[in-house]
Amino acid sequence: MRSLHLTFCAALAAGAISLPASAALAATAGDDRTGTVSVSPSRVSPGGEVELRTDVCGKGKSARGNSEAFASEARFEPSDGKGLFAEARIRSDAAPDDYEVWVTCKDGHGKATGTVTVVHHSRPSPVAPVRAGGGGTAVLAEEAVADEGPGTRHELIGLGLGAVAAVAVAFRSARRRRSGLH
Repeated sequence: MRSLHLTFCAALAAGAISLPASAALAATAGDDRTGTVSVSPSRVSPGGEVELRTDVCGKGKSARGNSEAFASEARFEPSDGKGLFAEARIRSDAAPDDYEVWVTCKDGHGKATGTVTVVHHSRPSPVAPVRAGGGGTAVLAEEAVADEGPGTRHELIGLGLGAVAAVAVAFRSARRRRSGLH
């Protein structure tokens, strides 16, 4: 019974000795925070700009971010009370690929990572004529052109006017003949 009591006391003493050391290691590990960087837009063409956000460093701090895709280092500053914000320009010669983004807090106790995807877009070309000019007048001009031209309605009006003219000429000719006979 005595040996059981002695074993129990030895285990308790060993636990008490190792507890402060493990608490100190946990406190040290807790100072090095890790997190993520949100990149918006996540897909961008060379020469484009991205917005970067992270909250790994805490409020009121600053950080620096870098990536092989960036033209220069991104400097993070406090933003709207929600972490840190930075803008970065993508190198104009960046090849299409996924690039890692690294952020390091200025105090050295935090790191964050994220990803930006560089894509090459072909330049769009118009597939139809561009409607341009005077705001909304291009649409009105198209409607006016569609309404113009001799349609059935115009043909009937023209025939009616021609018939009236033919009757007027015939009536006048008949009147001159009558006046010449009398």
